[in-house]
This record gives sequence, C-alpha cells and structure tokens, in this order.
Amino acid sequence: MSTAAIRIEGEFTIFTAAELKPVVLCTPPPQEIDLSGVTEIDSAGVQLLMVAKRTAVEQERELHLVGHSPAVIEVFELLNVVGYFGDPLLMEPSEKTK
Repeated sequence: MSTAAIRIEGEFTIFTAAELKPVVLCTPPPQEIDLSGVTEIDSAGVQLLMVAKRTAVEQERELHLVGHSPAVIEVFELLNVVGYFGDPLLMEPSEKTK
C-alpha cells in the first residue's frame, strides 16, 4: 500500500535535497507529491523529482506532482521539463488578468 501523498514546503534546493531524498523516495512510495508549499527549487530539487518519477515508471506505479507553486512552475518552464512529468500545471490568474 502506498503513502497517499507527501507535501514539500519551503526550499527544495541543493541545501535541502539530501534531507528530502528519503521522504520523496520512501517505502512505501508516495502516489502524489504536493509542491504547493515550495518557495524555491533548483536543479537538485528537479533532479530528485525526476528520479522519483523514473522510479515510479520502472515500478509500474503512478506518481503525480500536484499543486505546483509559482517557483516550481517557473523552473519547470525554464528547464522545459513539464512534459517529462506529464502532470497538468494549474496556474492561478495573475493580478494583471483579474
């Protein structure tokens, strides 16, 4: 049985990725990773999410990234990795479009 979901909050950077690795790659593995609380993410955080997704595919199980924070969306778009994860990005309307 898999853990339903985990939520990552705060920085998801090279400084915290080592601490978060056992959480993201835990046993039983999560079915969902909530990124709505991520305030900053760098390539180390993205790489850890890619490892989690690849592991899920290899184990023939579902893993969804949800609640993408603005910081996550910005980096995913900058690195062009949105398609790798295959999860929809739901973006809030900006103040300019309200």
